[in-house]
Amino acid sequence: MIRDILNIIDLNFILLVFAGSLTGLFVGAMPGLSVTMATALLVSVTFTWKTHNAMALIMGVYTVGVYSGAVTAILLNIPGAPSSVATTLDGYPMSKKGEGLLALKTAAYYSFLGTIVGLLVLGISAKQVAKLALAFTPMDYFLLALFGLTTVGSLTSKNFTKGMLSALVGVFISTIGMDPIMGVSRFTYGNINLQRGISIIPVLIGLFGFSEILYQITLNQGKSEALDVNRDKISNKEIFSHWWLGIQSSIIGVLIGALPGAGGPVASLIAYEQAKRTNKKPKVPFGEGAVEGIVASEAANNACIGGALIPMLTLAVPGDAVTAVILSAFYVHGLRPGPLLFSETPEMFMVILAGGFIGSIMILILGLTVAPLLSKVIGIKQRHLFPIVALLCIIGSYAASTNIFDVLLMLIFGILGFLMRRREYAVAPMVLGLVLGGIMDSNFRRAMSLLSSSDNVFGDLFLKPITMVLSALIVISISFNFVSFGRTKTDK
Repeated sequence: MIRDILNIIDLNFILLVFAGSLTGLFVGAMPGLSVTMATALLVSVTFTWKTHNAMALIMGVYTVGVYSGAVTAILLNIPGAPSSVATTLDGYPMSKKGEGLLALKTAAYYSFLGTIVGLLVLGISAKQVAKLALAFTPMDYFLLALFGLTTVGSLTSKNFTKGMLSALVGVFISTIGMDPIMGVSRFTYGNINLQRGISIIPVLIGLFGFSEILYQITLNQGKSEALDVNRDKISNKEIFSHWWLGIQSSIIGVLIGALPGAGGPVASLIAYEQAKRTNKKPKVPFGEGAVEGIVASEAANNACIGGALIPMLTLAVPGDAVTAVILSAFYVHGLRPGPLLFSETPEMFMVILAGGFIGSIMILILGLTVAPLLSKVIGIKQRHLFPIVALLCIIGSYAASTNIFDVLLMLIFGILGFLMRRREYAVAPMVLGLVLGGIMDSNFRRAMSLLSSSDNVFGDLFLKPITMVLSALIVISISFNFVSFGRTKTDK
């Protein structure tokens, strides 16, 4: 594996990962911008590039972007990404006590550790998971995609019902266009632009980019001030003394990241709670500036990168919103994620690993040098920032297919995403439904077609080991979500 990765790496590849990493650092550190939005924009920009180059840039944004949410969490008490929410609990109190540099260095080191652990697990386990996936029937793929939809409770902890409705809307949108089986138009209403279906790029840009601009404009938040970073000498020995907690949190991050729909926010919070339970007597109480809180949160959310890539690469099921965008990038470049990826285009797996490992090194380089300087940059006024982002949204939507209709789609989904956020409907489940809807549609109908001549329809459909396991997982997932939803209503 190491030799294959080294064969891919050259100066051009490293520079592209660096460019993506630098972009991810600034985007992730800007309150109101997200790594998902940046990745969606890059998919539209790089769709004419060579696939290796596009993935190098995207992996740089992904790896460093996840880490960079910690910068604003520590300096501004504003998580740059949902996965950095737990980092604010101890990061900002440390900054207020003059320990901002210690907090930033801790975040960088353990984000690096988490990324490495996640990618190692990905490299070791991905082919084995792919071999298992080769035994999947069309019905199994349908159930797997359905299981991905049932995990929307982890994407929308506030309201499972709203999350499921959002996902179902995404599934419906995925059916618009030409029927892949019968070749007839569905829900196009005579509009020729809808014959090819709803292009995922303008949808992603609208839901995560333009809607975020509209949403942030309507927020009446007071101006946050970045705290100065104390330049006192930091003891690396003190930071590295929590390495075992970092390993534990990384493993939690990988396991949760591998569950479709879970991701960094869930992993970081669970790892944080686990750290509180296992560290009974920290030097500083959790919530008041405990270094252990940053270690757990940052190791876990970056380890999710490798975890979330496992189902995306091996099963074509995105592990989180960002991997949903990366999955669309694969399709845009004509690749087929899933078990056949390793037999048809095995070099792409090595490209992903190489980009991730170089990106993890960039976390250290940029996190220890550039991140402390961002305390002066992240105070940029939104009225200067948002017009630039809006222009990029328009250009990105148009460039994907040079069709003005896609710009209109981007605006429509931007407004839709804004209205959903105002009503507390998360947009991430819609993306999940949009990506998984096509998989569900084609595989379910293919399964029904294969069973048309069967003498034992029920047995052939459900009485297979993989099918039974997936069915049980779906029942457990739905039950767990409704139990959690019931508890939430009772607490209120």
